[in-house]
Amino acid sequence: MAASLNIITPATGRIETILRSTRHIEAPNWMPDGDALLVNAEGRLFRVPLASPDLHPVATNGWEQLNNDHAPSPDGRWLGFCDKTETGKSCIYLRAATGGPTRRLTAQVPSWLHGWTPDSRHLLYTCVREGRFGIARCALDTGAETLLIGGEGHYDGPDSTPDGRWIWFNSDRSGAMALWRMRRDGTAAEQMTDGQRVDWFAHPSPDGKQVCYLSYPAGTQGHPAGRDVQLRIMSAAGGAPRILAEIHGGQGSLNVPSWSPDGTRFAFVSYDKAENTPV
Repeated sequence: MAASLNIITPATGRIETILRSTRHIEAPNWMPDGDALLVNAEGRLFRVPLASPDLHPVATNGWEQLNNDHAPSPDGRWLGFCDKTETGKSCIYLRAATGGPTRRLTAQVPSWLHGWTPDSRHLLYTCVREGRFGIARCALDTGAETLLIGGEGHYDGPDSTPDGRWIWFNSDRSGAMALWRMRRDGTAAEQMTDGQRVDWFAHPSPDGKQVCYLSYPAGTQGHPAGRDVQLRIMSAAGGAPRILAEIHGGQGSLNVPSWSPDGTRFAFVSYDKAENTPV
């Protein structure tokens, strides 16, 4: 199915399509140097230089069953990604940004990477432990896991604010899927959207003032692909959101952190409607 890799400027609403591909590309990250994007397709990772956009394979040392959960560390030293080759379930792996060996980071599965703490010392991810969804962090140096929040229902998409004080996530703990935030230790969880729509994947901007996210129509189950969805933005303090764009996409469009380092733009993927089948 044809996919478009896009960049939007929230201040103006301008959307630039930088790459069209017949590959099912997903989940753009903006690389810390600001010169390229990172996407996944067909179980692999690809770098897309902004100066000459094309899909350049990124070595993952034999892991080729990657999903759309990946992110470079804020300091640019590391690349985290998820793969199920070894365990049959999503597991987080780590390698240096410059290359070299890959090591498994999370001992328990499933684990789905979504972000990092601002100091690049911990990864933030969704997990299932003892049959319940939760949000956890893992220490880069030791692999020690700390479950921050969890329980009945679904917990997903953790992403930290740049000052490290808050972690945004989405959960249906109050009914419909909505955006929440909690303190970095997992306490003081508060709902940030009203739950009338189905909201996923909140990403705080680098200046900490705004949060972009993906919004499905009310009643949507999960975060399927091939749906008419909205890209929205809201103040990090809460309040009414603003619709930035209406696109055809969903799963794969905005899963992982995708703001430009200067905070003026973010990347997303949309898909040709005629070639998508709702799931």
